[in-house]
Amino acid sequence: MNRAQLGAALRALRQASGKEAKAVARSALMSPSKLSKIENAKLAPSTMDVERILTAIGVSDEVKAEYTDAARASATEATAWRLLKRTGVHKGQQAAKALESQMSMLRLFQPALVPGLLQTPEYIRAVLQRHSLSEDSLSRTINGRLERQAVLYDTTKSLRFVITEPVLRWRIVPPQMMAAQLDRIVSISRLSHVDIRIVPLGIQQHDIANHAFVIRDERMVTVETVHAEVVVTDPRDVCLYAEKFGGFERAAVSGDTMRNLVEGIRDEFLQEQETG
Repeated sequence: MNRAQLGAALRALRQASGKEAKAVARSALMSPSKLSKIENAKLAPSTMDVERILTAIGVSDEVKAEYTDAARASATEATAWRLLKRTGVHKGQQAAKALESQMSMLRLFQPALVPGLLQTPEYIRAVLQRHSLSEDSLSRTINGRLERQAVLYDTTKSLRFVITEPVLRWRIVPPQMMAAQLDRIVSISRLSHVDIRIVPLGIQQHDIANHAFVIRDERMVTVETVHAEVVVTDPRDVCLYAEKFGGFERAAVSGDTMRNLVEGIRDEFLQEQETG
């Protein structure tokens, strides 16, 4: 099924349900213009787009499975950063917030940066300034990421983070700000539904920390590469990422051991600030 056929099928299903496009778009957490572009084959929907539209329409599980499988035929979808920048980087934060509102479990592996949901405002700004955004776009994107962090306090969700030790030492911001960033990680780690683990440098490793990835439930993996954001929805590939996450999770330290490691690095930054 190509883009035009899928769009036409979604439009026919919506019309048969008697629901207006605006109501379906609102329930599917997207703009009416985006829904219109999908229905008219001007925009290729992601698998998650199709699933949200079908849920909003209220089709049977059988129909939903049929059309999400059709969308999954293009199981790996990539959106170049230059396109995201053109449409507005802050919209990417809105899309992530929508996904996180619907998920029940998040598993995030990060070997390069502090995960966005754990970042301080200063750290967020330093990371985003690499993209040469206008001040308006930068401010909107920072605010969008901070708004997303509300999910950290939703006790109905399970949030699991695995970070490598070099992330804690990588100097994205000055020492005092790095210390504050590490304090935030320690603080968030005390939430009962949040599990933060660190893979220490001092232990033997049995896998390669290729790149960051996020698994939302068992349905979708998001990978950030140098040139694009890649979305993986094929269950076989999602399983591969889940297995890789599990391996690093088992190799990582948690609880008080993790907090002692983070606080030790934080103290190094504070000492450097005092003697600098």
